[in-house]
Amino acid sequence: MTRTQFIETLAQEAGVDKKQAKAFLEAFTAVVERTMIAHDEVPLAGLGKFKVSDRKARVGRNPLTGEPVQIPAKTVVKFTIARVLKEAVLKA
Repeated sequence: MTRTQFIETLAQEAGVDKKQAKAFLEAFTAVVERTMIAHDEVPLAGLGKFKVSDRKARVGRNPLTGEPVQIPAKTVVKFTIARVLKEAVLKA
C-alpha cells in the first residue's frame, strides 16, 4: 500500500475528505516524531508501541574476512506489535 492509497483508505474509513485525512496523518507523524526524540513511548491500542532504545557498543565480525569490527553505540527506534494484531494476522 502506498502513502496515497493509505490516505484514501483512511479518508473512506473515517468518513472525511482526503485533505483532512492527510492533515491528520501529518499531525500524527509529527507527534510521534517529537515523542520519540524525547525518548518517550508511543502506545497505540490494538496496534503496538513505538519506543526508543539505546544499544551499547559491541564487537562484531566482518562476515567476509571474519576479523573483529567495533560497532559503535547507537540509538534505535523499535516497534512492538500488539498481541491482538499479531494473533489477527496469524489467523488470516
